[in-house]
Amino acid sequence: MSGADAVEPNAGQGADAGPETHRSPDAGPETHRRSAAEVRNRPRNARERRFRFPTAILLTCAALGVAGGALLAPANWLSTILFPGLPFVSVGLAGLWLLPSVIALRLLRRPLVGLLVGLLAGLVIVPFSGYGFSSVATNLWWAAFTELPFLFVLWRYWGTWLHYLGAAIVGIVYPLLAWASFNLGSFELSLQITFFAVTLASCLGATALGILIADRLRRAGVGARLPR
Repeated sequence: MSGADAVEPNAGQGADAGPETHRSPDAGPETHRRSAAEVRNRPRNARERRFRFPTAILLTCAALGVAGGALLAPANWLSTILFPGLPFVSVGLAGLWLLPSVIALRLLRRPLVGLLVGLLAGLVIVPFSGYGFSSVATNLWWAAFTELPFLFVLWRYWGTWLHYLGAAIVGIVYPLLAWASFNLGSFELSLQITFFAVTLASCLGATALGILIADRLRRAGVGARLPR
């Protein structure tokens, strides 16, 4: 390469620098205004992206909802059969109602996918549950507790412990709300404590299983390329 070739690009830039410098008083403020607008719009656009549901996300939720419904349909009948004579065994299945939503939230890390999967799973089991559309309300009730901790942080943080926090909350709330249904007042204190412990263990165990399944799916490539 000759000396002329080496300096020619700089010379060209220098030739253009004059007109560009001459235009800069007008271009500078315009560029500044455009950059400022982009900075102002970026957080809003980020919030909007979090609440969008692209086709890939919807298809994944649909698959999880169908799989969850296939799991909960027999679990619902088994729990109903065990309820009168073996209430402790029946409530030991309670955590299964958290499983589909935990998997969805852990895998997709997107707002409201837990509720969406809970809704879809409820719709799947409507023809098989014997309770009609009340099964949808039941599924949404359980799914709401998987979303609740993330709602408190506006879905900006996806720590593992938040999954367990939701499980712990519902593990305590459910026995209180089902106190009359299970006639817990007629039990001895030790049995009441055992009932709470079984429910809590079921919810925490199902949550741990959901986290494990979601992490395995992600390592297998499921959800890894989904839009955020």
